[in-house]
Amino acid sequence: MALVYQPVMQLSGMLVCLLGWVLSFFFTYLPQWKNLNLELNELEIWTMGLWQACVVQEEGGMQCKDFDSFLALPPELRISRILMFFSNGSGLLGLLLSGFGLDCLKIGERQQEQKKRLLLFGGMLFWISGITAIVPVSWVAHSTVQEFWDENIPDIVPRWDFGEALFVGWLAGLCLILGGSLLNCTICSTEVHPSSVHYAVAEQQDQCQCLETETRP
Repeated sequence: MALVYQPVMQLSGMLVCLLGWVLSFFFTYLPQWKNLNLELNELEIWTMGLWQACVVQEEGGMQCKDFDSFLALPPELRISRILMFFSNGSGLLGLLLSGFGLDCLKIGERQQEQKKRLLLFGGMLFWISGITAIVPVSWVAHSTVQEFWDENIPDIVPRWDFGEALFVGWLAGLCLILGGSLLNCTICSTEVHPSSVHYAVAEQQDQCQCLETETRP
């Protein structure tokens, strides 16, 4: 049964990791990390991301402006940029390594130990990618909560609230960690892979045929 479910778990883990990496890549550039509703003008909603700030009007129009300077950003946004670059890069590398380590891939069927190492490294990279995606999202959310409940800020000053991109980021990080865990669970199996059994049987058949030809008069 382990031989049957192992490729299924590997493919499931890869699909979950691929979903998490795609979500992580897109939410990195979404401007909806923070939302701001102005009481004086309820027809406009301001949003802020890692790269730009936008204003959304009720008519459906959206105008965005890129941040002029990286050093002028708040600390949580500066560190979040770096962490998200690292998260996307490690996730992409994990996809490449894990892809070559899948049992359903015919390349390197006789090198099962090397394929297991690739899956292990890929799963660890997915863990790193998921953690480095959750950390900046949680940091931005924490700073938003602190600013929202800061008593030193007058009540008439608008407060930033959670944006939709934060929830996408948490989901992406969880998918990467879950997918990496599924891949690493398949490595714990000590069963012999069907392809190796097939090659072993084929080699035994070849040896038997050679012995038969040698023993014939």
